[in-house]
Amino acid sequence: METIPGPSTERLVACCQELGVHVIVGLLEIDADKCFNTAVLIGPQGLVGKYRKNHLPFLGIDRFLDRGDKPFQVYNTPIGNIGVHICYDCNFPESARVMVLLGADILALPTNWPEGREKVVNYVVNTRAFENKVHLVAVNRVGSERGARFLGCSKIVDAWGNTLVQASSDNEQIIYAEVSLAEARQKRIVFKPGEFEMDLMRDRRPELYSEITKAESPEPKS
Repeated sequence: METIPGPSTERLVACCQELGVHVIVGLLEIDADKCFNTAVLIGPQGLVGKYRKNHLPFLGIDRFLDRGDKPFQVYNTPIGNIGVHICYDCNFPESARVMVLLGADILALPTNWPEGREKVVNYVVNTRAFENKVHLVAVNRVGSERGARFLGCSKIVDAWGNTLVQASSDNEQIIYAEVSLAEARQKRIVFKPGEFEMDLMRDRRPELYSEITKAESPEPKS
């Protein structure tokens, strides 16, 4: 546990400057009397931004942490506009949608998916990309620790919801894919001009969605 900026981010900045790359790394962040599950975005110019996990399951280290206290953000970089969320956040479609409305081209999702979460890997990640027409990079742990086995299967999904590349379920790998920022920025889809067109952002009806912004959970109907 450390502050941001701090020793780890300083070393990462040095690496990014040396290699000319951008990285997203998770760590436990101390801030005054609080501790957050945080992901940092770092590039050759230094610390670009950080995201504190907003949705915390009663699981693992998240049981003992504070919920994120900042809204979702999108960071403009030379490689595209990047939005960051963490693991359980992807189960809440509002997370991805907010970042896309803020202009995200690529959503980054560092995760710790254990066995039993295969549906998230196989379906949810691709759905988030498809329903928002945004590229999504999901990076998951692989291997075992303290009796828990992690699924691996990190993947890069394009803005049409297609898996471009997927990593192994039992070995560490580096995976690559090429995506088009222009493709993610074009939300208007024309199948047949004048007959079959849709715009995933302009066709929304925000005036009908107020129910999802209420803090209280509705009581189940009998």
